[in-house]
Amino acid sequence: MEIDFFKYQGTGNDFVLIDNREGLFPKTDTNCIKYFCDRRFGIGGDGLILLENDDEVDFKMVYFNSDGAESTMCGNGGRCLVAFANYLGVIEDKAAFRAVDGLHEATIDTSGKVKLKMKDVDEVVERESHLFLDTGSPHHVQMVKNVDGLNVQQEGSKIRYGLYGQSGSNVNFVEPSDSNVFKVRTYERGVEAETLSCGTGVTAVALAMHAKGFTTEDTVLLDTPGGELRVDFETTQSGYQSIYLTGPAQQVFKGTISWKA
Repeated sequence: MEIDFFKYQGTGNDFVLIDNREGLFPKTDTNCIKYFCDRRFGIGGDGLILLENDDEVDFKMVYFNSDGAESTMCGNGGRCLVAFANYLGVIEDKAAFRAVDGLHEATIDTSGKVKLKMKDVDEVVERESHLFLDTGSPHHVQMVKNVDGLNVQQEGSKIRYGLYGQSGSNVNFVEPSDSNVFKVRTYERGVEAETLSCGTGVTAVALAMHAKGFTTEDTVLLDTPGGELRVDFETTQSGYQSIYLTGPAQQVFKGTISWKA
């Protein structure tokens, strides 16, 4: 089988994107997805995303981690998929799409920046050493000193498995830079490694920093190894709403790959 693919990245979080509106991609074949995401033998990516038809909105997003398993919401992946839908002519400058965590809205400007509405967050759980919240995917948020020097692979995997078991959680390490600017490094479950950025992760960090009182502003800038992302939000009595994740999304290359089950 010959499959056309597109490679996109959003602040270094990279994905294999496939137009599956005809339903031909073998999405139950875990080995195929793992192969496509493999950086040595396949295309290479933190995940694989299918753009599919939806009866009610512009399109449907189906997201797989690089381990081949279908996963929870991916913020940067969602932004890249909006840029892909624009490239395909499915949308112009606005989109409404369905993902595993519900409906999302987005806009894309002429520079390629995508502003994506995330799900409302009703609860930020505060623990002694960290915070935990679900922004479409589960996230552990922990303040550290010298985040640049941290062994994210070692410390992240320790928390991901040791604290959350097999189902796991993404783990974000955070250091403040300014009143509304934070450095973030993320260990992603499913990738089982550090990624250059994580959309649901920086969203979780922005809300957690506000909930904890480390910022009083409702616009937060997140400095990741892959670049800067912005999160805007409104507070409610119980949590946060009107949460938007904004950043670049870029097509890197496209091609055709062979797969034999």
